[in-house]
Amino acid sequence: MTITSPHLGSPAVWTDAKLLYALEEVVETELNRHLKVAKDWMPHEYVPWSDARNFPGLFEDGEAWGKEQSKVTEIGRIALVVNLLTEDNLPSYHHEIASLFGRDGAWGTWVHRWTAEEGRHGIVMRDYLLASRAVDPDKLEAFRMVHMSEGFESDNRHSMLHSVAYVAFQELATRVSHRNTGHQSGDPVCDRMLARIATDENLHMVFYRNLLKAAFELAPDLTMQAVRDVLVNFRMPGHGMPGFERFAAQMAIGEVYNMRIHHDDVLQPVLRHLKVMEIDGLGPEGQQAQDELGLFMGGLDAEASKFDEKLAARKARVAARAAG
Repeated sequence: MTITSPHLGSPAVWTDAKLLYALEEVVETELNRHLKVAKDWMPHEYVPWSDARNFPGLFEDGEAWGKEQSKVTEIGRIALVVNLLTEDNLPSYHHEIASLFGRDGAWGTWVHRWTAEEGRHGIVMRDYLLASRAVDPDKLEAFRMVHMSEGFESDNRHSMLHSVAYVAFQELATRVSHRNTGHQSGDPVCDRMLARIATDENLHMVFYRNLLKAAFELAPDLTMQAVRDVLVNFRMPGHGMPGFERFAAQMAIGEVYNMRIHHDDVLQPVLRHLKVMEIDGLGPEGQQAQDELGLFMGGLDAEASKFDEKLAARKARVAARAAG
C-alpha cells in the first residue's frame, strides 16, 4: 500500500478528538457493512440442556460436580475457563471503549452493538459449561468474582489510535483462541458453539482492521508508531486473571494459543492484509517504527521456532513413554 496523502503524522496535527471526527464516516460505513453481514443467533440453541442436572444447594437431588461427568478434555477445560473469564470482563471493556470512542453518532452505535454481540459469548459459554458439567461451578464462580473485582485497565487506554490498533489484532487473537479451544475440546457440541463465537470475533476484527487501514491513510506515522507499540507490548485482555501465566503455558503446550500461533495466525495476517511493511512516504518517526516492527516480527518468528522445537521434543518424549 502506497500512501499518497500529505504527510500528516505530526502530533501537532492529530489529536484523539480530531482522529475520532475524521474517522466517523469510516465507522458509519463499516457499521452498515457489519449489520448487513452479521447474523443474529440464539445462545440457548447451542447449549445441551438435556445433559443438565441440579447441583447441590437448594435442590435435594443435587449432584456434586466431578471431572468424569464431562467429555471435555483437560486442555479444553482450562481454555474454556480462560476464555469465559475474559468474556466476563465485558463491563470493563465497554467502559474503556465507550470512554475512548464516545457514546454518540456512529462510534456510539458501534460501541453498543459490539457490546451486545460480545454479551452473547459469555452467556452461551457459561450455560454450556454448567449444563455439560465441564467445569467445577464453585471454582468458576470464585474465579469470576476475583477477576472482575480486580477490574481491568487496558495498556492502550491513553490513546484512541493505540486502542484501535490493539483491537484489530486482539479480536483475531480471540477468534483463534476460541476456534482452537473448540478443536481441542473433545466435544462436537462445544466445537460448534465456539465456531459460532469465532464467527462474531472475525467480523469484529474486520471492522477494526478496516478502521486501522483508514487511520494509516490519514496519519501514517502515528498509526505506524501505534502498531509498533501495541505489538511489541501485546497482552491478551485476560492477563490479570488468577493463575493466567500457568493457564497460558498449558494452552501453549496444548496448541490452543502460543507464540507460533500468535505470529502466524494473528499478527502476520493483519500486517499482510494492510501491507504495513510496504507503506512508504513515512516521516523519520514512522520509518523508525516500521523498521522496529520488522525487527520485532523477525525476533518473534525466531522465538516461535525455538518453541516449536521444544514442543516437538516434548511430544516425542510423551510418545516414547506411551510406546514403552
